[in-house]
Amino acid sequence: MKQGFPEMTSRLEQLFSRRTVLCDGAMGTSLYARGVFINRCFDELNLSQPELVRGVHEDYLQAGAEIIETNTFGANALRLQRYGLRDKVAEINRAGVGIARQAVRQLADKQAGTAYVAGSVGPLGVHLEPLGKTGLDEARDAFAEQIRALTAGGPGVGVDLLIIETMPALNEAEQAALAARAVAPDIPVVVMVTVDEEADCLDGASPETAAARIESWGVDAIGCNCSVGPATVLTAIERMAAVTTLPLMAMPNAGMPRSVDGRNIYLCSPEYMASFARKFTKAGVQFIGGCCGTTPQHIRAMKSALRATEAQAAAQRASKKEPIVTETPPAAIQERSRLGRLVHEGAFIAMVEIVPPRGIDCSKELQGAQELVDLGIHAINVPDSPRASARMSAQSLCIQIQQKTGIETLLHYTCRDRNVLSIQSDLLGASSIGLRNILCLTGDPPKLGNYPDATAVYDVDAIGLVNIVHRLNHGLDIGGNPIGASTGFTIAVAANPGVPDLDNEVRRFAWKVEAGAEYGVTQPVFDLCVLEAFLKRIEGFRIPIVAGIWPLTSLRNAEFMKNDLRVSVPDEILLRMQRASSPEAARAEGIRIAQEMLAAARSMVQGVQVSAPFGRYSAAAEVLAEVLPARATHGAATAALPEETRVGQL
Repeated sequence: MKQGFPEMTSRLEQLFSRRTVLCDGAMGTSLYARGVFINRCFDELNLSQPELVRGVHEDYLQAGAEIIETNTFGANALRLQRYGLRDKVAEINRAGVGIARQAVRQLADKQAGTAYVAGSVGPLGVHLEPLGKTGLDEARDAFAEQIRALTAGGPGVGVDLLIIETMPALNEAEQAALAARAVAPDIPVVVMVTVDEEADCLDGASPETAAARIESWGVDAIGCNCSVGPATVLTAIERMAAVTTLPLMAMPNAGMPRSVDGRNIYLCSPEYMASFARKFTKAGVQFIGGCCGTTPQHIRAMKSALRATEAQAAAQRASKKEPIVTETPPAAIQERSRLGRLVHEGAFIAMVEIVPPRGIDCSKELQGAQELVDLGIHAINVPDSPRASARMSAQSLCIQIQQKTGIETLLHYTCRDRNVLSIQSDLLGASSIGLRNILCLTGDPPKLGNYPDATAVYDVDAIGLVNIVHRLNHGLDIGGNPIGASTGFTIAVAANPGVPDLDNEVRRFAWKVEAGAEYGVTQPVFDLCVLEAFLKRIEGFRIPIVAGIWPLTSLRNAEFMKNDLRVSVPDEILLRMQRASSPEAARAEGIRIAQEMLAAARSMVQGVQVSAPFGRYSAAAEVLAEVLPARATHGAATAALPEETRVGQL
């Protein structure tokens, strides 16, 4: 902390120690969702319905917030006067602090965790001179009255810090900051402005001007909140960061509200806000939260995103600063598995995807696997609850396929449902029972599946997962502790050549390669130009690529691929599927398209992964019929596996 705060507690010094801290979301949005009319004085609820307010605090704390703001955004004399509550300023603010403190204590009792209470200080709701009749001294007095009540007793009794937020003009923000410094010189102060669509303050000041002026007032952090959504706040923050060294805070709205049946609805999804949490972190923001429209679900998703970013950064620091030293180095890729040997030798690999069943009977999948083995397929890959659906575990089906047919499997493994402890446990177990190949994926969010309210974990994303597998392959856990023998996985990663933001996809693919990826598997490819463009972009960090091939079954299936899965499907392909005169003709046309794509892509990639839509393994076999000759015997596939992979896995 700054020299001006010698009484700062060690807990608060840690708070401002440049690590990323998650704040809460909107209080008003949550109260409104609980049935409080919009024309009520929300601050007065601290007196009349404290349990309601505490419930909001508890929801945010359970979602992972480390800082919660008191329900005092409008608890200043000028705003309260409109409701006949001018004489309740001190009582309402002190009650707000007490409610937040009670929620934090309850968290500590239940989870042995801790959180900080920030006093929320919003604008006065009037124009100051020279635009209005309220003088600067009057404004400062009003802020001082509120801040005096919020900070009474000091940190631990009053608030731990003050957040002066949603300031529309710098002259008003200055009066609030000066009042805070005069009333509570030992309490950290954050000042946040709100901006328009051009990222300028509402009084016309640029983010650069705002940052410089706010810093001159001796505050501890600066930032931007509310406004028109995360994209604009990110722009403002990036411009502020260029001219200040103070910690930064960003708490955007969940997008612009839309009127739906007379109610203002904020349409930014939790996943969208989570993606911006990562972007704010990369921009150097230390305090991240949300404003209007942000709910505990948004904060929970942001928490997962921040944990993934931190784990990834820690793993990257460890890989750069701490050379891996172990008595159990990983075997060469060609020695780890048959699939690894094919990758190393440059052989053209043919894989087929088999999706686990929704129940416990996998006889159809095992029969399909046997048919594919007889065809001469090199490996079968098994997705992990695709589209966030509840299915038999991919690991279970992989083991059963290997035991019953002898062919190797490629286990899809996602980060959605597992924290870093579970990930390591799963991978150690998978290695011990004979699984040798893993495809590292972030995973589809739960909202895409049948249980949209299910909680996602995302301690790490695919990049962090590759780091974990890479270290396990070196006989180390993520903390650098020896685990004995290395796991010996071949490490595959996914790529989607047809995404709209190809720059980001290429950037992430490069990070995956840097983390230890050894070969890549693409999403289904229907446009050869898209595949060529992607391969050209990754020339500087090229690893063997296996192209995804999907035999379309209907026009609706093609439209689903294009619109729902964001796969690049050319209009020509859609037209060909539309011309099919019957379901059988459509399936036949889909197979022809897949065969053409395989033939065209064969010289560009080192293999193909063919999907079997709706469990039609015969369709996958038809696509690959011209690529691989049928094997003479099933025993050839079994013999190709290492002995420890074929027997004794369970």
